[in-house]
Amino acid sequence: MPQLAAFPKAYMQALCKDGSMTIAQWIDLASTLGVDGLEFYSGFLELADEGNWARARQQTEDAGMVIPMLCCSPDFTHPDPAFRDAEIVKQKRWIEMTAALGGSYCRVLSGQRRPELTMDEGVQLAADSIQACLPLAKQQGVTLILENHYKDDFWEYPEFAQATDVFCDLVDAIDDPNFGVNYDPSNAFLAGEDPLELLKRVSDRVVTMHASDRYLIEGTIEDLRAEEGGSVGYAKRLRHGEIGQGLNDYDAIFQELAGKGFDSWISIEDGVDGIDQLQRSVDFLKRKMSQHWPGSTG
Repeated sequence: MPQLAAFPKAYMQALCKDGSMTIAQWIDLASTLGVDGLEFYSGFLELADEGNWARARQQTEDAGMVIPMLCCSPDFTHPDPAFRDAEIVKQKRWIEMTAALGGSYCRVLSGQRRPELTMDEGVQLAADSIQACLPLAKQQGVTLILENHYKDDFWEYPEFAQATDVFCDLVDAIDDPNFGVNYDPSNAFLAGEDPLELLKRVSDRVVTMHASDRYLIEGTIEDLRAEEGGSVGYAKRLRHGEIGQGLNDYDAIFQELAGKGFDSWISIEDGVDGIDQLQRSVDFLKRKMSQHWPGSTG
């Protein structure tokens, strides 16, 4: 049966930039949600010190949860080989971090969609870089998960493999038991595409999921396209929303996943308006999970 995790989307600046929240404080806050695990982000300030890895794992387990997933944002589409090599080194460290935290899944991305990059070039660069990390992932008992991503919080350009066809080309280029898909339904909308069509194309490769919902506070997807490149982070007109209140059809999504025998982790990547919103998203997902996987969490 699937298990439910939470990601601190509302507290990324506090945990990754200004240090106004500690990992222990996040764990304590999240322990009230009734989830099975916490997805960590590689950029948490405290994780820069390897000496904190075991402590973070112990604190999480003491609170009755585990750390199944580590969210990472490697940039494998840079034209400079030395830059890509440095990104591979970082990803390998994150794989080791995942294992030390007790996790089984470590996210990878393709990289930024730089204007000078062709589709074939980008797929090749990303595939080669991910494959360079797979031997260590196997050694550490970690599965690398490629997300159909929109844009990292700290990137200038959107995800190279944002479009369904490009994403599927990259997935198809990597055939390895320690590689799979982290499906995020909202990001397909941001590519101007149908998240269910994407899911049907990759559902047999999905090993984890980001539960999210999105909406635009103004304008259209086409307006979003016009402002998404050349500025760091998410476009201003874009918002994460409460799960169940946005555009995603969770009944259809869960029906497809359940039909493929999916029984892994679903991690909540919403709750940007605070813990109360995150709790409502937890409650919604538990209800839906119990409908589609009878006997599961909730």
